[in-house]
Amino acid sequence: MLPLLGLCLALPFCAGSLEEVQSWGDTSEQVALRVPRQVRLLQRLKTKPLMTEFSVKSTIISRYAFTTVACRLLNRASEDQEITFQMQIPAAAFITNFTMLIGDKVYQGEITEKEKKNGDKVKEKRNKTTEVSGEKGTETFRASVVLPSKDKAAFLLSYEELLQRRLGKYEHVVSVRPQQLVGRLTVEVTILERSGITALEVLGLQNSRRQGSGRGQDDSGPPPSTVINQNETFAKVVFKPTVVQQAKIAQNGILGDFIIRYDVNREQSIGDIQVLNGYFVHYFAPKDLPPLPKNVVFVLDSSASMVGTKLRQTKDALFTILHDLRPQDRFNIIGFSNRVKVWKDHLVSVTPNNIRDGKVYIHHMSPTGGTDINGALQRGIRLLNDFVAHNDIEDRSVSLVIFLTDGKPTAGETHTPKILNNTREAARGRVCIFTVGIGADVDFKLLEMLSLENCGLTRHVHEDHDARAQLIGFYDEIRTPLLSDIRVDYPPGLVEHATRTLFPNYFNGSEIIIAGKLVDKEMDRLHVEVTASNSKKFVVLKKDVPVEPRRMGNDVPGSPRPKGGGQEHPNHLERLWSYLTLKELLSSWLQSDEQPERERLRQEVQALAMNHHFLAPFTSMTLKSAPRTETPEDAYGTSAATGPETVMQSLRGAHLQPGPALKKPYNPRIKVSKTSADGDPHFVVDFPLSNLTVCFNIDGQPGHILRLVSDHADSGVTVNGELIGAPAPPNGHKKQRTYFRTITILVNKPERSYLEITPTRVIVDGGDRLVLPCNQSAAVGSQGLEVSVSANAKVTIAIQGNVAFVILLHLYKKPAPYQRNHLGFYVANGQGLSGNCHGLLGQFLNQEARLTGLGKSPAHPSVPETGERSEAVLEVKGHQVPVVWKQRKIYNGEEQVDCWFARNNAANLIDGEYKDYLAAHPFDSETTFGPGTSRGL
Repeated sequence: MLPLLGLCLALPFCAGSLEEVQSWGDTSEQVALRVPRQVRLLQRLKTKPLMTEFSVKSTIISRYAFTTVACRLLNRASEDQEITFQMQIPAAAFITNFTMLIGDKVYQGEITEKEKKNGDKVKEKRNKTTEVSGEKGTETFRASVVLPSKDKAAFLLSYEELLQRRLGKYEHVVSVRPQQLVGRLTVEVTILERSGITALEVLGLQNSRRQGSGRGQDDSGPPPSTVINQNETFAKVVFKPTVVQQAKIAQNGILGDFIIRYDVNREQSIGDIQVLNGYFVHYFAPKDLPPLPKNVVFVLDSSASMVGTKLRQTKDALFTILHDLRPQDRFNIIGFSNRVKVWKDHLVSVTPNNIRDGKVYIHHMSPTGGTDINGALQRGIRLLNDFVAHNDIEDRSVSLVIFLTDGKPTAGETHTPKILNNTREAARGRVCIFTVGIGADVDFKLLEMLSLENCGLTRHVHEDHDARAQLIGFYDEIRTPLLSDIRVDYPPGLVEHATRTLFPNYFNGSEIIIAGKLVDKEMDRLHVEVTASNSKKFVVLKKDVPVEPRRMGNDVPGSPRPKGGGQEHPNHLERLWSYLTLKELLSSWLQSDEQPERERLRQEVQALAMNHHFLAPFTSMTLKSAPRTETPEDAYGTSAATGPETVMQSLRGAHLQPGPALKKPYNPRIKVSKTSADGDPHFVVDFPLSNLTVCFNIDGQPGHILRLVSDHADSGVTVNGELIGAPAPPNGHKKQRTYFRTITILVNKPERSYLEITPTRVIVDGGDRLVLPCNQSAAVGSQGLEVSVSANAKVTIAIQGNVAFVILLHLYKKPAPYQRNHLGFYVANGQGLSGNCHGLLGQFLNQEARLTGLGKSPAHPSVPETGERSEAVLEVKGHQVPVVWKQRKIYNGEEQVDCWFARNNAANLIDGEYKDYLAAHPFDSETTFGPGTSRGL
């Protein structure tokens, strides 16, 4: 559906206009014949561009996937060299951005209207891969550029797709084919599903997506080095193989497809409706319904070109499919070449004898003659129409043609528009045609149109792989129709611009998806009516669905931002709606025969694609020089869901405006308290009302995310900290150290904002995304949120004037093996946090504490008096905790704190236990303590 790019980038250093793009693996050079082959091999190995990094980050939110691919290359040769970046992407995906970094120059992709003469625009080549065509296949993005000697290049590609449910699972596929072993190779997939994630599985790497059958599941398990973290609504999968692990899989760097499958929890009735910022999506996938009877005609190409493996594997698949028919089904078989041969003159019931006779008929088919596609389709449709017309069928049923061919029309009617028109008039919307193209010579465009115009699906399979499994897998998708003639209605005055709401059939394991806009963004209920036919009855489902409208910048930080003309607060449901609408407009354009209508649809497609930054058939991409506001290292660390505006962005925004450059470090007038989490990490809690300071340690695990402050339900503030590991110093009592490498802050009031702080940068996402480097002083602020950076020192966050946090930056020029750049978190002002606040630090804010067991009440209980025991009992929040006196340094060691230390990982001091403070993801606002428990985002 989308125009694939074979790109020669028209840049000053591009050597001419390369119409034919060299394939990725082609490193051939013209050398004199007298040069020995071994020398030529060494020359190729020496000068081949080195890929230093290949990373893919995907974020899937409610089935909608944002994917960004980043690749870095080095020209090791002593002369300028053409380098190529290529990436297989799903055929159903839309590219949203492409960015190149060549040396110190940045070239940003911009979606523009497609013109007949492209000029300086990216030159497009429609190159489908030899992998698979059709919606389940792949297409290849390819870009070539001349890179100066010893220079580096980075490529960043972003694309989006809506995952389709097939055989009861959503499938997300990432192509991992860097064509060489890579020092740093990472695939990171994050899944957020409000309904709940079920049946998550990571398959073994596959070099073909044509696995087809859902019956024989891949049981090889995840590839080596895969790490899976999951809770009810969140999952994170990371694949990070070493060079040695890569080499064991494939020496040539073609590892294969990294595939994740999952499903979600769902209601059995009206479906799941999600709303965000005035957009809605309705997922409808009922199950546990009795299947509808099928009237099916199998139309099999038996022309001469089917000789050998193709016909044998097709016969084997049909033998299996015939055995899978249900007793209430009816069927017939047609074999065609230049003649059309029908097994029976009418549809027959499914009986053991009929199945046996049908298999015998298929077995005796022999390849001969030409290909009369039109005649075979007309005969199959007529059989179905006659059966329905002349039989008083009590049960409602669906009529299907399953059409298999490997070629082009060569006999009978051969004119494609005439074949399409004849088929459309014969089927009249009552017969759905499902087409399968076998091999490389098939007229797949014709098969696509036949299915598109007649409520069917199409697949392209290849004879050099297991075509039998692919055919059976395709049939499995349509083997169990549950509903027919489905209609979904919403109140016309409350919903507008909805995608299509009429569907001929619903098959078990699939899903119907409708998206649209709500006229009233504040409405709290939406009336939904679904009518359909099921077996012997007419089904009507009615329900007033609570929509719980949410108004926020986005569900995850860094989500896509359309350029120009877009909503002020874009979101993943808006992206999903625009994606579905664009697909349907393109489908209507393909089916339209009227030129004025085609032109109107073309303009709508172009306007929608431009507005939402999609590279579609009527748009193109221009590469323009852009200011470089981030280092490549920062660019690669961005959020997975970077969307259309990838990492190369300027510091701009409607809500958060950067302040002027500051020559001196910015020191905000905020007094920092002792209450903090810093170092290994060491926790300090100050009780000013009690003139008392308490400290404790938490022995966390690398990768764990700790809840520090949890007050989402009241003040709307959540703070989480992610740990990084390091070896312990020699002769120490610990086996490892842990530090905070990332602090994330979610502010929910008055408007939702996300902050992510690392030792190198601060990301502020409050509707417009800003990236502030930590090595430069800066200040931004808007609507009660202020963020300031003191270069290489600290980051200060002030919220609504009554909550403030300070994050210290601990940076090492020459770190020891046990040292890591990390962060320290300090609560400067907690007055705006509620009494329900929780978290490792939050539970102690605005509380009182006292010491017992000292013999008398000292004037300064934080320090035992001379001659007193250095042990006592701390009473706080109803807990009685043995403590000992000690001293601890904070503020980068600049200040020493006298505190009472609670041993044993703060057992009995904190509510619950360590695992209760683990967050599922950086912006998880759920808490297991106190009222107003929140379910994350």
